[in-house]
Amino acid sequence: MQRIGRVDRRLSPDVEQQLVADHPERKPLRGSVIYWNFLPPAELNALLTLYSRVTHKTLRISKTFGIEGGKLLTPKDDFEMLREFNREYEGTPTPVETMRLELQGLFAADPQLASRLDALPGRVFSGKRHPTPDTRAVFFCYRIPRADVTAPKVDGVAPWTEDAGQTTWLLYDVASAVIVDDPAEIIEKIRCTPDTPRHCEIAPPTLAEIRGKIEKHIKNTRLKQLQAPIGVKPILKAWMELN
Repeated sequence: MQRIGRVDRRLSPDVEQQLVADHPERKPLRGSVIYWNFLPPAELNALLTLYSRVTHKTLRISKTFGIEGGKLLTPKDDFEMLREFNREYEGTPTPVETMRLELQGLFAADPQLASRLDALPGRVFSGKRHPTPDTRAVFFCYRIPRADVTAPKVDGVAPWTEDAGQTTWLLYDVASAVIVDDPAEIIEKIRCTPDTPRHCEIAPPTLAEIRGKIEKHIKNTRLKQLQAPIGVKPILKAWMELN
């Protein structure tokens, strides 16, 4: 708004006279100003608000106690989201970007891999040994639907589709019942090679119970945050036990 309020500086008579002298063809366009007013997308606006709030909080804690403020953030502060924002701002690769580069390397090494993956059925299941001895966990890959603002509206409401959604990874630790959602931590546990042996030993009823807990977790967190309408459910793409 401040910039728009100063557009009259652009219409200096001396400057306008020189512009018309240098570019006579632009004379009909002179004397008028076109401007655009816009707001950031809701997600970016929320991120900028989070960044401002956390930065102010961290600075205040540092000035008062002289200690690192990051460890004193409240559970409501999405610190991982803030770290991703900083990585992108500074131009350093994020863990997800590093994983995408790794995937591109796999596709380059095996030209048939992409077509084999596309041919796999939904909810594909497998298993392998956990990197840590005497530990059991179950990995889940879900697609979380979102409102597709580019699709035709139904009764004035944008439809919620898988294509407009986002993929999420979750890892359930059987012993502690802790759910991990950090891809950088999960990838180290689930990474396989073509010759990794398939190993499954968790009983199907236990697996079904764990899957129910995960889907309830997604409903109470991701779908609730998105304010998803009734009937929208997470779509299981793949899962794997580690034991």
